[in-house]
Amino acid sequence: MGARQLHFNLFLLDTGHHEASWRLPGSDPHANLSLAAHQHLARVAEEAKFDSLFLADSPALFGSPERRPSGRIEPTVLLSALAVSTQHIGLIATASTSYNEPFNLARRLASVDHISGGRAGWNIVTTAGDAAARNFGLEGQPLHKTRYERASEFLDVATRLWDSWADDAIVADKDTGVHAVGDRIRPISHVGPHFSVEGPLNLPRSPQGHPLLVQAGSSDDGKEFAARWAEAIFTAQPTLAESQAFYADIKRRVVAAGRNPDHVLVLPGIVPVLGDTEAEARELEAELDRLIAPEYAVAQLAQLLQVDPARLQLDEQLPADIATEDEIEGAKSRYTLVVDWARRDRLTVRELIGRLGGGRGHRTFTGTAVQVADTIQHYFENGAADGFNIMPAVLPSGLEAFTSSVVPILQERGLFRTEYTGVTLRDHYGLPRPANRLDPEAAEVAS
Repeated sequence: MGARQLHFNLFLLDTGHHEASWRLPGSDPHANLSLAAHQHLARVAEEAKFDSLFLADSPALFGSPERRPSGRIEPTVLLSALAVSTQHIGLIATASTSYNEPFNLARRLASVDHISGGRAGWNIVTTAGDAAARNFGLEGQPLHKTRYERASEFLDVATRLWDSWADDAIVADKDTGVHAVGDRIRPISHVGPHFSVEGPLNLPRSPQGHPLLVQAGSSDDGKEFAARWAEAIFTAQPTLAESQAFYADIKRRVVAAGRNPDHVLVLPGIVPVLGDTEAEARELEAELDRLIAPEYAVAQLAQLLQVDPARLQLDEQLPADIATEDEIEGAKSRYTLVVDWARRDRLTVRELIGRLGGGRGHRTFTGTAVQVADTIQHYFENGAADGFNIMPAVLPSGLEAFTSSVVPILQERGLFRTEYTGVTLRDHYGLPRPANRLDPEAAEVAS
């Protein structure tokens, strides 16, 4: 067993995570719809030996198309194209348990795992917001608790569908004419509060057994769900202390759920803004912040906080009487993060939208490559992270700067791989291939 090493996931978002990145002179405002742009970013991350990349998604229009690129190619479609454009890097798609059915989604994700040779992952979301609900015949979003109850049953069904074929079901014996052993392919016969699914899946068990399971919710319901199901967690905490508290809490919950805490990786988001000098990095950050359109940012903040935009005055702090987390049914953990941040640092609305414009609540770090590497190492070695969800403020330049300057420093320190040593996404993350739950003869296969 070698020394513990960092894990890096690249969070792809059109021209970058800063709201104004598309307005920079060198940005391609059509990158969100360009396969070539995504292929370039995937290859840059793979050359740097990143574990994985991931695509965010929502079953509703993302943001405001009047103010920034908002179109999204469906993730499993895009990742299928990236699977044949890359050889090693993991490919993680976001998909909602609230607005999909287990059979169809299990099939799509297993298909990506087959196509990629075992590099697929699923970022599981329950999807807050009325806009998505109205696209699926509902008047408003289901209750937060209901969304997580459905998600838990969804995962139970999906994983059983992935296990409905034994690993040795296909024998392809030309002499006997037997292609698959019938009794090694089983229905799941599930009937529950949300789903009725007979099975089996119409696709054999995939190279990883099932795609890597990733989760990003940080509410109590989200953390309990993660403790039961997640194998990697994308999270947002703006300070070291909050990251340490979240890390300890998740690992404790995982143990309480009867799972190995080393098999659940915590990857906080970090938005690196890099320069050859700290002053140069600050100048880039200031230029980006100047390009934020305040009226759009206020509207986005008002939607998150579920208040009338007219109540948010740019040069005043948040109203004292906004709702508590328990009183909303939207994205609870992100709501609390933003409100607590604004209250703790006594931020005006203008200051808050400036911070959120860079990373939507994730840790933004502006400085030199050495300073960013030092910060990453400090989090990693002090109980705050198993790795990071890298969220460049500007793409592709921010990723290229990170891979060419920060990654080599961490490699020299022995904290990050210099070559891939495995084949699958689970290999990269150091996670076992799951045993087939429907096959009593199967055993968990360690990486």
